[in-house]
Amino acid sequence: MDPPSSHPAASSALLALFGLSSLITALDFTIVYVALPDIARDLGFSPHALQWVVSAYAISFGGLLLLAGRLSDLVGRRRIFLAGMVLFAGGSMLGGLATAPGLLIGARIIQGLGAAALFPSTLALVNTTFAEGRQRDRALGVWAAAGAGGLSLGALLGGVLTEAVGWRGVFFVNVPLTLLGVIGAVALLAGDPPRERSRGFDLPGALTGTAGASLLVFATAQGSELGWTSAAVVLAALVAVALIAAFIAIETSTDRPLLPLRLFQNLNLSAALGVIFVFGMTLNSIPYVLTQYFQAVLGLGALQAGLGFLVPTATITAGNLLGEPLVARFGVRAVLIGGLSAGAVGAALLTPAMTADSTYLAVLPGLVGFGLGLGVVFPAMFVAASTDMPERDSGIASGLASTALQIGTAAGLAVLVGIATANVGGDSGDPSQTTIADGLQTGLYVVTAGTLAAIPAALALPRRARPGRIAPL
Repeated sequence: MDPPSSHPAASSALLALFGLSSLITALDFTIVYVALPDIARDLGFSPHALQWVVSAYAISFGGLLLLAGRLSDLVGRRRIFLAGMVLFAGGSMLGGLATAPGLLIGARIIQGLGAAALFPSTLALVNTTFAEGRQRDRALGVWAAAGAGGLSLGALLGGVLTEAVGWRGVFFVNVPLTLLGVIGAVALLAGDPPRERSRGFDLPGALTGTAGASLLVFATAQGSELGWTSAAVVLAALVAVALIAAFIAIETSTDRPLLPLRLFQNLNLSAALGVIFVFGMTLNSIPYVLTQYFQAVLGLGALQAGLGFLVPTATITAGNLLGEPLVARFGVRAVLIGGLSAGAVGAALLTPAMTADSTYLAVLPGLVGFGLGLGVVFPAMFVAASTDMPERDSGIASGLASTALQIGTAAGLAVLVGIATANVGGDSGDPSQTTIADGLQTGLYVVTAGTLAAIPAALALPRRARPGRIAPL
């Protein structure tokens, strides 16, 4: 088969297919944000349980990334890609038809499983379809841009769909997108080679690692609602610790580990994982806070709230564009420190402005600072994670970094919601705008401090680390 470079039309079509995959997985992080109040009212979610509409997707996506990546190598990338599209379509259809909280959370888990299959298989397809160098760099750039566009487009599209057809539209919109992905994969992707029966994968490690991480986030999420000393929370935390310990023991002893522990000897990756995890818990959770503030405090409708994300979208995009040249000039370490500081300043400016009697204009300075900081940090932390990483380990390192982001985001949302809603139950009936705003402010104080806590991890990076290729998320 001729390389795609010799067939420009085929090359462009493949780029569009890989970009669509990235768009789909990113879109569903934010598309439900502005629909959450409508979902809560219609299906009867409690304030504490509502965050699971977001966290369930992040947990299943992040928890299965390493296993799905290994399966794409063993079973076939085209097969796993198609399976991911089908799972995502099924989860989206179930979500749109859900009539109870449990059904919707289950649908989000299925969507996360589909995303976990799509991400590593698409990355592997990009790396094997396009020749290393300018072709592959361009393909990775298109995929990363589509993902960033999906994160930005999600809030706006969610507002438009919620206003036009109701919250169920934010799920049904994925069905034609995934159908297009299936058609494109069948038409454009070459068949997988025969499976090598002699090759195996680390199933015990996959099961213990995934279950341990999921239970740890469950304990974090439910602690604020059930009580940190409740039997369910304590048991989940203890089992999580035991499973994670078992995972480490398995990875140390097996000949074919799911996650080779030698990767952590790379100081760039180890330090980047610390930054990525804290970034997920802090700056990456602010869009959820903004959605709640725009709708529950300022009283904006779903469409207006979606339009409210245009400023952070523009500043995040500007930060993304600035990130790569800044890394080339000043190095990853300096850019991460600067970006985290800018993000913390933005969060600090947002906090006092987010009162019950405030306006959108009052929060604009904070939105600009937060957006620029997030936009600069996002590419830089993945540059750090890929620096000095051998080619044979690049996929595993990318999956590990993505897992850190997803689990960090899920845990951060759980903690943030717990803090923000701590006093909501004290109001008789619906909580007042003042009570909601006060809770969100308290949560943002924690986010500001937490963002600064990532700076020591950035300082652990070599001062003049050689920039590597960005590993897209």
